[in-house]
Amino acid sequence: MQQDMTTGRILPVILRFTFPLFIGNIFQQFYSMADTIIVGRYLGAAALAAVGATSTVSFLLLGFAMGLASGFAVLTAQRFGAKDADGVRISVSNGIQLAILLSAALTVLGLLLVPGLLVLMHTPQDIIADATRYMLIICRGLAASMFYNLFSAFLRSVGNSRAPLFFLVFSSCTNIFLDIFFIVRLGMGVEGAALATVMAQGLSAALCLFYILVRVHVLVPSRHHWGFHREATVHQLRMGVPMALQFSVTASGTIVMQAAINMFGSVAVAAFTAAWRIQNILTQGMIAMGLTMAAFCGQNFGNRDFPRIRQGVQTAVRIEIIYSAAAGIISVALLPLFMRLFFSAGTDFSALMPWAMAYTIECAVFFIPLSMIFIFRNAMQGCSYSFLPLMGGVVEMAARVLCALAGIYFHSYLLSAGCDGAAWLTAGLFTLFAYRYMMRQLESRAAQRPGSA
Repeated sequence: MQQDMTTGRILPVILRFTFPLFIGNIFQQFYSMADTIIVGRYLGAAALAAVGATSTVSFLLLGFAMGLASGFAVLTAQRFGAKDADGVRISVSNGIQLAILLSAALTVLGLLLVPGLLVLMHTPQDIIADATRYMLIICRGLAASMFYNLFSAFLRSVGNSRAPLFFLVFSSCTNIFLDIFFIVRLGMGVEGAALATVMAQGLSAALCLFYILVRVHVLVPSRHHWGFHREATVHQLRMGVPMALQFSVTASGTIVMQAAINMFGSVAVAAFTAAWRIQNILTQGMIAMGLTMAAFCGQNFGNRDFPRIRQGVQTAVRIEIIYSAAAGIISVALLPLFMRLFFSAGTDFSALMPWAMAYTIECAVFFIPLSMIFIFRNAMQGCSYSFLPLMGGVVEMAARVLCALAGIYFHSYLLSAGCDGAAWLTAGLFTLFAYRYMMRQLESRAAQRPGSA
């Protein structure tokens, strides 16, 4: 179902769009959660640490693909908001062609660089072989992730957040089934977990494409829309590349953080991995609100309704302050219960909990600035501002790297685990001031136009 976000009461519009995204994001996390839980329970803590040690490298590659896909869809949202159906179809065809070229290049790059990168990250010797095998399969399946994210972004750009939810629910269930089949039944180890993830993402991409072809005709290009269009290519690369670099810059900081965590051994890595997965689940409401702001601001930017953009962002901020406070309390209070999902009954939880609890507390107190990053960054991207969000990623990376280097230098787990909180606080402040600067620019330009009030 398409949703025109340029009209209607703002709070219901935002909530209707965000809730399916939130549920969908939760199910998307089941990909990694299923890997983690099944690997931890059936293959042991060392195998769990191996999968966990790849999380930042996965984020580097998959985040780059996600950034490209999201950037390509900004033009689609703006043209949909401007009621330009032909422009929507051109943006779709152009985005697909760019995604084919760039996903192939990204796959080759990942296969070449990942083994050396895991060595540079000081991945413990007892888990590096499993970590390498896991990541090479993830690299070979990058195209599946790219096209799932691209088709989902196209659907969100025209106000449809429900269809991707249904496909994610189905493919998440498939992923869990494949995890059990490959790991428990066939004994494939961590490679089975990676293969299950790739196949489930490929299924999501195929279902999204089928739905678009059958139900969302505004996103289906005709023959004359195909071929590279210069204006669309320039706009999509101008938005997609900085958004991809933003993910990569952030991921580079997390790689340094992971290297700092790896210094404390495989028990610390396993505990950190489980706590990190839990945190990822609890922050999905923030990510969903960010995606909502990208579509909301994109459509209203295309409609040149800047006051509505400001009102929408203010509404999102109020919602996320409440959500972030609740998520922080839950993450700390229920951590012992959550941790038991990841390990078998014979696991020594007394050895794991101090590592996991330290990281969880240091994250929870900074959930509010993290939620602001998603809101302001996506609002700016929806309004075709790509440089300021990229600089926000640079600020985030700098804070994370400095904190990680301090952790390595002082051999302090508390400093190493505090990298995320330091990054969220500094980037949250930066994106707040950057968003306010953008709004002043947009409103000033609107006031200077002939016929403005």
